[in-house]
Amino acid sequence: MSELDQRADRLAELISDYRAGDVSKPTREHVLRWVSQFDGPVRIPILAELHHVFQQTYLSREKAINFLTDVIRSKKLVGDDHKAFWTNATLLDLQLAGNSQSDVLRLFSEVLQAEVGISRDETGGGNSVFIYLDDGMFTGNRIRRDLEAWIKSAPAQAELHIIVFVTHTSTYYARGELGKSILGSGKAIDVHWWRLLELEDRKSETDQSDVLRPVSLPGDPLVEAYVENMRYKPHLRTPGGVGKAALFSSDEGRQLLESEFLKAGAKIRADSPYLGDSQRPLGHMSLETLGFGSTFVTYRNCPNNAPLALWAGDPWYPLFPRTTNREAAVERLFKRGTRPWS
Repeated sequence: MSELDQRADRLAELISDYRAGDVSKPTREHVLRWVSQFDGPVRIPILAELHHVFQQTYLSREKAINFLTDVIRSKKLVGDDHKAFWTNATLLDLQLAGNSQSDVLRLFSEVLQAEVGISRDETGGGNSVFIYLDDGMFTGNRIRRDLEAWIKSAPAQAELHIIVFVTHTSTYYARGELGKSILGSGKAIDVHWWRLLELEDRKSETDQSDVLRPVSLPGDPLVEAYVENMRYKPHLRTPGGVGKAALFSSDEGRQLLESEFLKAGAKIRADSPYLGDSQRPLGHMSLETLGFGSTFVTYRNCPNNAPLALWAGDPWYPLFPRTTNREAAVERLFKRGTRPWS
């Protein structure tokens, strides 16, 4: 077996539960088809570095269950009586866009039943403790908007626990805005944050960041054209670091992903006329940058904040075919018996 095949096997095994039941199980052939879109000399290094990174940033269903189990058992959260806490706590289901919260709630309910012996229907007995669950916080604005709407109907005094698998440090703005909304409501809502992994992505901490931030622009015509159309030139990283969380095997391996994914992302944008301006080469970002650059992927979906090279579709072949928020919203409407065109 060639080294390329071996690397493809290892990566396929690591991500083997990605969207299980919705898409075909990742195989060697799937990974090889994806990586064949890159130049021959970089294919093995890309697979090697991705495997190293995804060992830390790919959230399998098993890892998700282990984290939720720890949360449910946490004495710091629930005190001495687990059952009493979860019987009284209210699990919020607020999201209108996407299925991430509903999916995490379903998994949480399974773990709650196994650990405490109560179903989701048996929670919500009190009116003072509220739980907001989701898979990740990137900018934090979606969670902020969900909770700002909830604050209007929240009790005058409450304890709110926000539990996610991963959070990024740039969420400080959304957190601050949420705090202002609570203050403006005149209510006493005490907010607590829980996460499995925190990744650095602030512009001020670019050199210590845990996301893909190139050190230079590759000599690629499509990248040059994309940058030429930017009002502000990209903020580049100083070489030599692997970030606070040390996700990357080396700065060399990190630079390889940054350069190759940037080139691929520029090509995808040039070939895909339906991508909006915020779908940047290294991932969705409202601000004008090269992209968010996250490498966090879960068993249930790939966020659009990850590089286009990982998830973009036709004519590109994705490693992680993803469900969009629009598709998820239509699915939820059908589950509720509502026609989306009514």
